[in-house]
Amino acid sequence: MACGLLPAIDKQICLLERWLVHHLNDITDPDHAQIIRRFATWDILPRLRSRAERKPITPAARTFIGEQIRHATTFLSWLATHEANLNTCDQAAIDAWHAEHKQHERIAVRRFLLWCVENRLTRKFVLPSTRTRQAAPLTRARRIELLRQILVDADAPMRSRIAAGLVLLYAQPISRIVRLTVDDIITTDDQVFIRLGDPPSPVPPPFAELLLDYAAHRANMSTATNPGATWLFPGRRASQPLRPEYLAQLVHQLGIPASASRGAAIRQHLQDMPAPIVADALGYHPVTTARLATQAGTTWSRYAPGDHPPLPPGRTRDS
Repeated sequence: MACGLLPAIDKQICLLERWLVHHLNDITDPDHAQIIRRFATWDILPRLRSRAERKPITPAARTFIGEQIRHATTFLSWLATHEANLNTCDQAAIDAWHAEHKQHERIAVRRFLLWCVENRLTRKFVLPSTRTRQAAPLTRARRIELLRQILVDADAPMRSRIAAGLVLLYAQPISRIVRLTVDDIITTDDQVFIRLGDPPSPVPPPFAELLLDYAAHRANMSTATNPGATWLFPGRRASQPLRPEYLAQLVHQLGIPASASRGAAIRQHLQDMPAPIVADALGYHPVTTARLATQAGTTWSRYAPGDHPPLPPGRTRDS
């Protein structure tokens, strides 16, 4: 068969579909299995495929989708234990569910409940608003302290320290870090750069030495499947990088809060540079950095990209 005749299929969607088959087989109630199959077929998978047309699905997104399906199944079982079903599910049942379950369970089941109402599988009801608790922002001093920790903690695994450093220094998500290769590390006579966007970002000297040393002695390179792997974080599978969820676990084990660290790092970059430049250099969407810059109230918030002619003496950009 000639190459290119079949449409590309997102790997994460394939993994979800394979998992879904096993999940449906494990549901003992045939009516519940039918409802979950409909939910996945007509709501979950179409939305996921539409998203994959715009950008690849991340492992984290696939995991959350799986949680939505699992908690939808759990909700149906909960109704059955209360001698109810979707036809008899009313506002009192919804309120009772939310009162008995934790916040992440309420969030995970929300899409299923909305789908049930849209398709008239239940009576109309009002879902309680979701209030996500924001983690305390990481201060600049704490970020520097964590950077110092990964630089001096020689007992910690080098792979974990390098991944944590890329989060703390460059606000990179783990899903993007695992896609880096050794070719993204650029060395000149007196400087080390890492290609995260355009142009490549300079690597400060304390971390640069660690990065070069790690790149020369990467883990998982002695297996038969990876002798020529160029991934900065090679996995155990042939030609595949480390799984993002596993690398995230390694960073977490160092005591590094990845999400808060990314937020602190991107805020610091936006304090130092205009949002469009940060977006290009770190591989962020310009709209994202512009929004973050506005929220942070940076002095660069009204910067416009492009070449700017010199100003007359005594004039400023704001005047």
